[in-house]
Amino acid sequence: MLVDEQMVPENSVQQIELLTTTDDDYGGVLVEIKNPMDSNVFGDLLRASILQWRQCLLGTKGVWIKLPIEHANLIEAAVKEGFWYHHAEPDYLMLVHWIPKTAHTLPANASNRVAIGAFVVNSKREVLVVQENSGTFKGTGVWKLPTGVVNEGEDICTAAIREVEEETGWMPIEEYSAQPFVKKNPLFDSIANICLAKNDMKYTGFSPLSSTSNSGETSTLYFNSEDLEQ
Repeated sequence: MLVDEQMVPENSVQQIELLTTTDDDYGGVLVEIKNPMDSNVFGDLLRASILQWRQCLLGTKGVWIKLPIEHANLIEAAVKEGFWYHHAEPDYLMLVHWIPKTAHTLPANASNRVAIGAFVVNSKREVLVVQENSGTFKGTGVWKLPTGVVNEGEDICTAAIREVEEETGWMPIEEYSAQPFVKKNPLFDSIANICLAKNDMKYTGFSPLSSTSNSGETSTLYFNSEDLEQ
């Protein structure tokens, strides 16, 4: 638990206990319950914490609570404070709450999630690029391709168009490709080279290339290797 000090009318300091959190990359926080707790005590802590999150100058958005199965007695208290089930695994339940008075933008749970990226080039040899306001690359200065997650039931091509329409910003292809971030990432470097070849030589066809994504996982890229090498 976290202890927060607030002033009371008599100019004395009142200590208010809050739930301990860790920040995520998207303006939200994660609460991990690790120790046994009475449900009434948990409810009081949760109400005080929600009030604090609402007053946060940085604008807390999504609040996630990870409840191990041994702390299932706290589920009802969380639901009463507006949390809902997001997903469950054999040993824990993840609940979530949206603080802003707007429609939430939290991703739906899925065992497999399809991510897309769009390489859009114009006649001036400029490529559409963005800088993230949230996420892994926030504040890094990296210009990247528009990317996102395909919504449930959404066509992949429709998702790519939607993500492009949500973003703007053109830069020369060569400038994008020369970024250290792109050069150091085998997958992104290969994509940039393929798209350059597509723009210059108008190749077609596919062949597999095993590469490594930014997360360190192995990915397979499909393209026409013969035309790329011409």
